[in-house]
Amino acid sequence: MEPVVRVRVTVTFLRMDRPPAEAAPALPTSCQVVRVDAPTVGFYRYLYNTVGADYVWWLRRTMPDAELAMLLRDPKVAIHVLYLGGEPAGFFELDGRMWTDMNLSYFGLMPHAIGSGLGYAFLRQAVDTVWRSGARGMTVNTCTADHPRALPTYLRAGFHTVRQVRELWNVPLRLGLRVAEHLKA
Repeated sequence: MEPVVRVRVTVTFLRMDRPPAEAAPALPTSCQVVRVDAPTVGFYRYLYNTVGADYVWWLRRTMPDAELAMLLRDPKVAIHVLYLGGEPAGFFELDGRMWTDMNLSYFGLMPHAIGSGLGYAFLRQAVDTVWRSGARGMTVNTCTADHPRALPTYLRAGFHTVRQVRELWNVPLRLGLRVAEHLKA
């Protein structure tokens, strides 16, 4: 059995049933959001690992490269990267494989972009992308390991809470993730 750190989180499942009424705020002119068709595993891991390092994003770190490559080539999975001044500043992943809804599987900013005021405008880019795609609804989940502003930002964007579930994760120690003491079980 692999050594693990046990992480206790509360996961909040959210849903949006209609597009937000108000227009999205514009991103600064120094920003650009680019859809990356079938990104390489290395580039995706760079995005995922950098954005998720402080928030115990671990599942994709354990996914074998071949499996992740298949996921990234799926036309119903879309990776969008936020560039700030020419360098990556965040990303979001949309998954439309199993629902008439679209799931916002991952969303976040790189550490250097946190606190810059980009988060809400970037989230609205994701939300507006989903509604332009013809989806009938949008889902996302967040947890107590995520940034403290994640849940309030989702609610501000128009999501509503569907349910909350307490989970206990067995995060492999080999991943070297920092786990806040208050999350350790």
